[in-house]
Amino acid sequence: MSTDRPALRTVVLWLFGLMTAAMLFRALGPRERRAEIGYSDFTAELARGNIAAVEIATERRELGGEFRAPARIGGRDVREFRANLPFEDPAPLVARLEQAGVPIRAAGAGPSWTEIVFSTMPWLLLAGFWFVIIRQMRAGSERALSFGRMGARPVAREQPKVTFADVAGAEEAKAELQEVIDFLRDPGKFQRVGGRLPKGVLLVGPPGTGKTLLARAVAGEAGVAFFSISGSDFVELFVGVGAARVRSLFEQGKAHAPSIIFIDELDAVGRTRGAGLGVHEEREQTLNQLLVELDGFQPSEGVVVLSATNRPDVLDPALLRPGRFDRQIVVELPDVRAREQILKVHVRNIQLAADVDLAAIARGTPGLSGADLASLVNEAALFAARRNKDRADRQDFEDAKDKVMLGVERRSVVLSPEERKLSAYHEAGHALVNLLIPGLDPVYKVTIVPRGRAMGVTFALPEEDRRTYTKAYIVGRLAVAHAGRAAEEIVFGPDRVTTGAASDFQQATELARQMVTRFGMSELVGPVAVIEHPEVGLFGREVIQRHEVSPQTAELIDREVRRVVTEAATRAGELIRANRATLDALAAALLDRETLERAEVEAIVARRGEPAAVRPAPPPARAA
Repeated sequence: MSTDRPALRTVVLWLFGLMTAAMLFRALGPRERRAEIGYSDFTAELARGNIAAVEIATERRELGGEFRAPARIGGRDVREFRANLPFEDPAPLVARLEQAGVPIRAAGAGPSWTEIVFSTMPWLLLAGFWFVIIRQMRAGSERALSFGRMGARPVAREQPKVTFADVAGAEEAKAELQEVIDFLRDPGKFQRVGGRLPKGVLLVGPPGTGKTLLARAVAGEAGVAFFSISGSDFVELFVGVGAARVRSLFEQGKAHAPSIIFIDELDAVGRTRGAGLGVHEEREQTLNQLLVELDGFQPSEGVVVLSATNRPDVLDPALLRPGRFDRQIVVELPDVRAREQILKVHVRNIQLAADVDLAAIARGTPGLSGADLASLVNEAALFAARRNKDRADRQDFEDAKDKVMLGVERRSVVLSPEERKLSAYHEAGHALVNLLIPGLDPVYKVTIVPRGRAMGVTFALPEEDRRTYTKAYIVGRLAVAHAGRAAEEIVFGPDRVTTGAASDFQQATELARQMVTRFGMSELVGPVAVIEHPEVGLFGREVIQRHEVSPQTAELIDREVRRVVTEAATRAGELIRANRATLDALAAALLDRETLERAEVEAIVARRGEPAAVRPAPPPARAA
């Protein structure tokens, strides 16, 4: 039976403290009241008839007692006394006491228990001190020798299982992983026909899409041991520790076969070799050992290695070759149907009001991962609890969606009247141009309440999931990005524009550069990909980047990006000038209500009549 070392240490420390306090109390506390006197003083007081009572301890050759009246002995008044017997046989003294009529009380045969405890306490303290020191030394040596032992977290079979019923969406991934489950349940099924299951399965996808949950579900469906560890757990300061931990991990997996070994965040240990300070870097030794272990076990041993990463581009190619992680399963962000299924899973333990429509929430949350949706449901429950409701209703979910997608409202930030007016026209410009250009995502909400790091937000949501984007859509997005600054300049003049458009310009410039260099949407540059290729740098692939283009082409790209951005800003300004009355109405409504929903924005535009004709996107410049 293992001992709980922290609990034992606590008990020992308490015992030491109590014993030390008792010794201090005995040493510094009140002294014994009996005064030490000579035997001759005792006999003199006995002769005077001043002895009230006596007790004799023969074994200790000691007597004690008290006087009838205080006696002056040695310059002090003594009431109770103690004296040593100068002889072994107390019979004559007893006879003399009986003759004098002095009562005799029985004394203890040996030292009292308190005397025994306090006499042995120093030795106990010394022994306990060395016991603790020796245990600490042994524990330190064990820790030093256990650096190479694996810190994997096994999940026992008897614990509550996670199954595919707990994983909503990701149907393609679950279908791919079903083969792994069948192999763990019945390995002979594949061996009978000569098939070989992949040794390693790599789950690839954005953060929060459920890769770890899928791995746990595979173990739950198969009913096997599950060892989970993060890639960063292999990396230590001491050379050779990571490789030893890899060996230990696979030994545990084989000892508990059939089992699943799950390595989360594989990119922490599996990055491309040769990108560090030297060829003998600790991380590279760990990766080499991982490659050896993947080659060293056979599928018949009943061990399957699952791993997850959101950075497959930085993995060493040796990890991805056949015979190692030779099967990659992509776990994408959920579509609208998968989002509805995920919401249904997370609301199992939530009391819902009748007006909650999960399908509508799923349609209004494009781009959210499974983890984001779980956070949304939890935030809705917290909103309902804060408002003292028994059930989470539609408003709670709307507020939770705004918090997750737009950021937390910062009501503590107080804007001056001038700043509120500038922010209102800025956001009204975004909303107006978004409405005037056809084909863009509809405006979901416009607010001048600070959220997150923004002083105001204009948020547009697609009505359906998008996989590809047209050139007209991207050019329209560029115009919307510049509409805030255009509205400020038109209403307040060029000298009173603010820094609020900084993030708009950053996003627009990045999008325009992708149009030119990745999407082939510039006739001047042509349908070629001139993306920046990563160079292997000091700490990995993503640090140093280089251009595989000539200086002339790079200059042409810069000119094209500037042209696309400038034309988008011009288009936004023209649309706002042509619909100035509508802009003023939207800004006034924002100043009055601070937040406008989609229906309110569209109603304000409709009351202002038919908007001015939308100028089509400018044609791309052609080469001379």
